[in-house]
Amino acid sequence: MTKTVKFFALFLTIALVCASAATYQVTLFQPSTVAGKDLKAGDYKLTVDNDKATIAKGKDKVEASVKVETSDTKYSATSVRYTDDNGKMKVQEIRLGGTTTRLVFN
Repeated sequence: MTKTVKFFALFLTIALVCASAATYQVTLFQPSTVAGKDLKAGDYKLTVDNDKATIAKGKDKVEASVKVETSDTKYSATSVRYTDDNGKMKVQEIRLGGTTTRLVFN
């Protein structure tokens, strides 16, 4: 009986940890810079966990601190907004399609 209770408690803990991180797909249509790291254009997996965003594709992975903001309306599609940083396109924010969530990169 105690093994079952321990297993159930472990399962709930793992479920809570996994539930806190949200995963999305994002496409960078041009070479981009995130947290000082250059990323090639392409499709990436975006994981958001509180104030940390991880953008990954294969072995390429970058973590950045973000401010999660909520909009009044849902975004119809995922979009990436850039700033020009000495000729490099730096990701400024990502608006997540189908949600009211906007990630502002610090």
